[in-house]
Amino acid sequence: MLGRRKAQHSFFNAQGMPTRVPPDSFYGRMGALGDVLFKDDDLKDMYDPGNGRPSLSPALLSGVLLLQFYDDVSDEEAVERTLFDLRWKVALDLPIDYAGFDPSSLSYFRKRLIENGQERYAFDRLVQVAREAGFLPDRATLLTDTVHAKGAGAVQDTYTLIRKGIRQLLKRCGFHLPGKRPGLAPQTQALLATYLDQNRKAAIDWADPVQRAAQLKTLVQDAEAALEVAADQRDDPEVRAAGWLLTKILGDDIVTNDQGKPQLGQGTAPDRIISITDPEMRHGRKSKASRFDGFKVAVTTEQTSELIVDVADLPAPGSDGRALLPMVQRVEAQVGVTVERVIADGAYGSGDHRAECANYPGHPIDLVSPLGQPCDPEVAKSAFELDEAARTATCPQGHTTTGQVDHDEQGREILTFSFARSVCAACPLFPRCVRSRTKGRTVQTHAHESYLRAARLRQGTDEFKTLYRLRCAIERKGAELVKHGLRGTRYRGRSKRQLQRLWLAAVVNLKRLFKLAEQLGAELRAHLSQVRPRQAGWSPVRSG
Repeated sequence: MLGRRKAQHSFFNAQGMPTRVPPDSFYGRMGALGDVLFKDDDLKDMYDPGNGRPSLSPALLSGVLLLQFYDDVSDEEAVERTLFDLRWKVALDLPIDYAGFDPSSLSYFRKRLIENGQERYAFDRLVQVAREAGFLPDRATLLTDTVHAKGAGAVQDTYTLIRKGIRQLLKRCGFHLPGKRPGLAPQTQALLATYLDQNRKAAIDWADPVQRAAQLKTLVQDAEAALEVAADQRDDPEVRAAGWLLTKILGDDIVTNDQGKPQLGQGTAPDRIISITDPEMRHGRKSKASRFDGFKVAVTTEQTSELIVDVADLPAPGSDGRALLPMVQRVEAQVGVTVERVIADGAYGSGDHRAECANYPGHPIDLVSPLGQPCDPEVAKSAFELDEAARTATCPQGHTTTGQVDHDEQGREILTFSFARSVCAACPLFPRCVRSRTKGRTVQTHAHESYLRAARLRQGTDEFKTLYRLRCAIERKGAELVKHGLRGTRYRGRSKRQLQRLWLAAVVNLKRLFKLAEQLGAELRAHLSQVRPRQAGWSPVRSG
């Protein structure tokens, strides 16, 4: 049953007593909006109207959750702050003698938000307020980038992954329970039972490659035996998931050598599992020199207001640019603006993304993103004159060749231009231009070559440089999110991670709204009082 905050304030409420909390601080400003920032009725559909004991006020729990992410504290610390921190009492308008609640209530509240599809509640509410107050324009320029976040699990080596994968699979099968081991030889039963010890680890000399190889062989054999045990319970979703995870670990990390023995594979398999405790974690890179273990978070702001309009949890591997078009679609659908320009770094500027933006349904999108600069511009592909209509290419020294129709990895037509070795060998640029030992220079077009050439020409203009300077604002916004805890992932599971990202973004947006209301003289309280929660069929309100 829905519980509500008492409309009658106590004589001992923190806001009615003299305190040293500055009114212009985040806590003081939040407290001034306490009765309209979040409302109990916004989340009433999450509760049974006529059954059960009254819940804690969802408006109060929303405020606690927001402050928890603002100060980056645990559930236990958050409850302690409602008891002892005067800043939190002012922000939440609590009485000085507030009795508090159990920390598990915050966990249950987050779970309830996710189960009822309300994990976006705070974020969407503040974006709606900004939209109705006129802070967000009808036609928007977006700045977007990704920030890496660590995973919630421990990164584990292959030996540990297999060992813990076996243990997890046996537990899912109920192997630790009496009567759950039919058909197994006593020796196999005893061997697999040792994996149920959480702290089991082989007592070998891990510096000895021979002992490591023997241990790997044992682990692989035991994993295969565990998978045989699970074969009879494959219809159980939990058993099937644990079996798939163990099979994938073996497939990612183990190969068979010429002697038929298992050994660690060379390199890193695509989408490799790196943790049993958080199987969705992956290795990722922001650059060749910088690797991280966890996830990427795509953050998008509107350029003039600097408000976050979209935040999304992404897998760590792969290019940042894959999130570009989904982000634009979400912003237009959920915020109610028309995206006319996106400013992003070079990871978003592929030919495919430029073509998708130029042919976006309803209106083109101007993608402002730099292309990589060649190490030797005089012999780079951009120095060649390519005529796709005539199928000719002319090199920087004036030699021309005819191209042949080819296909890229996606089966799209491209042109391949090959210059004769004899022609290239006589050229003064030969040592810098040709890398092959037997052929002359080869140049291939892209399926969207015209967009790339236009982008490279535009990149040298003052207009591009002026626009691209605006991108630095997204770096500051990412740093602000990191300050409030974005770098550390608190929860396991995509829906829980996304909730964390959204509420962190709500914190940063509320701070920005306080500043915009000061600068523009807007009555933030009035807009918070008028805004309605998003329901099915809701359509964004466009400011005049």
